[in-house]
Amino acid sequence: MAQRTDLRNVAIVAHVDHGKTTLVDAMLWQSGAFRENQDVAKRVMDSMDLEREKGITILAKNTAVDWQGTTINVVDTPGHADFGGEVERGLFMVDGVVLLVDASEGPLPQTRFVVGKALGHGLPVILVINKIDRPDARIAEVVDEVYELFIDLGADAAQIEFPIVYTNAKARTATLDPDVPGEDLDPLFRTLLDHVPPPDHDENHPMQALVTNLDASPYVGRLALCRVRHGTIRKGQQVAWCKATDGTVERARVAELFITRALRREEADEAGPGDIIAVAGLPDVTIGDTLADPDDPRPLAELSVEEPSMSVVIGINTSPLAGREGSKLTARMLKDRLDKELVGNVSIRVLDTERPDAWEVQGRGELQLAVLVEMMRREGFELTVGRPNVVTREIDGKLMEPVERLVVEVPEEHMGAVTQLLAARKGTMQGVSNHGEGWVRLTYTIPTRGLIGIRTQMLTETRGTAVLHQLFEGWEPWHGDMRARTTGSLVADRTGVTTTFALMGLQDRGSLFVGPGEDVYEGAIIGENARSEDMDVNPTREKKLTNMRSSTADELVRLNVAKTLTLDEAMEMVRDDECVEVTPSAVRLRKVVLAATDRAKIARRARPRPV
Repeated sequence: MAQRTDLRNVAIVAHVDHGKTTLVDAMLWQSGAFRENQDVAKRVMDSMDLEREKGITILAKNTAVDWQGTTINVVDTPGHADFGGEVERGLFMVDGVVLLVDASEGPLPQTRFVVGKALGHGLPVILVINKIDRPDARIAEVVDEVYELFIDLGADAAQIEFPIVYTNAKARTATLDPDVPGEDLDPLFRTLLDHVPPPDHDENHPMQALVTNLDASPYVGRLALCRVRHGTIRKGQQVAWCKATDGTVERARVAELFITRALRREEADEAGPGDIIAVAGLPDVTIGDTLADPDDPRPLAELSVEEPSMSVVIGINTSPLAGREGSKLTARMLKDRLDKELVGNVSIRVLDTERPDAWEVQGRGELQLAVLVEMMRREGFELTVGRPNVVTREIDGKLMEPVERLVVEVPEEHMGAVTQLLAARKGTMQGVSNHGEGWVRLTYTIPTRGLIGIRTQMLTETRGTAVLHQLFEGWEPWHGDMRARTTGSLVADRTGVTTTFALMGLQDRGSLFVGPGEDVYEGAIIGENARSEDMDVNPTREKKLTNMRSSTADELVRLNVAKTLTLDEAMEMVRDDECVEVTPSAVRLRKVVLAATDRAKIARRARPRPV
């Protein structure tokens, strides 16, 4: 096999918020991608609005840096487990992995996931201990924990002998000795060149390039992002387009060919083995397709990702307020948008339901589904979103459900509240660690459905201090019934506009989600009842005028500020008979069946009859 010594392909993987994107920023600065006085946003690789708002990477992106005559293609991958499909696709494009671990937090659930995938692909790993400047850094212990993780995942002797680099990504420094301060990132670049193998290829093998991602350009349309495995691809040439969906082979022409340089795509006349390219001219190309030699088409193995573990029903907005705020309202528009998502997201599934205007969307977790709904909302859609549910399987005649590995970091004084909360949701403790700094790390296995709505409740119980990390663990027999939410809902019993007088009488019942002067309708949920049952209330009641007045009668009563629910909180909160109304400017809760009389009939039919 021949090798290209002037090229390296590497993916940066880590748990969320351990500093991947910040490190890529530092590599771009040192490689001269930006002018010294250029105004560049922090986390420049996070190009989506949602990524900047949430502070996480959602889509895997690639860049290229030049260092001493060698081009290093860097794939920045998401750190959240819900976007693991992006990580898996990124690993198909590279020859090595930079594993980033926080010097204080150490390896966490997503670290376990990405390391397992890298070892499964047989990729060499470079360990980077980041944030070594933290006052609570425990570098030696974290390195030992990483070794234990590799052994636990069944790594062989060659994989365990990984090099270690210590970095401070914010300061753009790296060192091979944590006791010797770094001056720049040269130690990291040298380690990359020494330990990541250059791309190899067979000079006699016909051309092959696997489509691992998609993008779009307003000028040339859909772009297929590929890594060239063998041969050379040229602009304007005919290629064999091997489709993964049906196995057919079709001839196509490479209209445009692009290669990434820093943050720009530059036109190229040809690309060779190992290059990560973008190809235009294939209007319906999908992930997993292969571009091959037209005279000897050989498709590559199709991409495989883990199956979804959570689902949600998404339909058109059917509330009385539908059509007031959005521009995309019909079932046809909604289905076209979901089909478009399927093209570029291999970890999403869309299934038909009994209703012609609603579809079941399956994904990796609540966050992934919430991000999809948020993106559609910002595009002008009005939606109705149901309660998230787990995807079950039947294995050997037994009903199986997904189980997650949950790691909770919490102050010692809140440990009892956390264990009590997780025990009620069928959680099983696997381990406890205390580093002597007032914080405890609890490791649990817990059914995925036990995590629905747990984040908000746990933050309440721990006064906002708990930090949760989760990762899909496997499948176990159904754990039985569990009740996640112990409170009821305050439900409007009529259509109208809310008044201050009515809300003052209701605020003692629980927390309100609406303020005065807002439109409501029968079946709309205006608040959370402190008790477990639902309560039908009138939020539109006005104060009757009388001849008797008092200038100070209402001054002692103050209306509390309404709680504004985010989309994530609303999806966590809804129960089976409730749903979320999502529009470009509002997130509202409502009952699936709006009329109170109809809901009463359904409740009577569900009530067990006396023998």
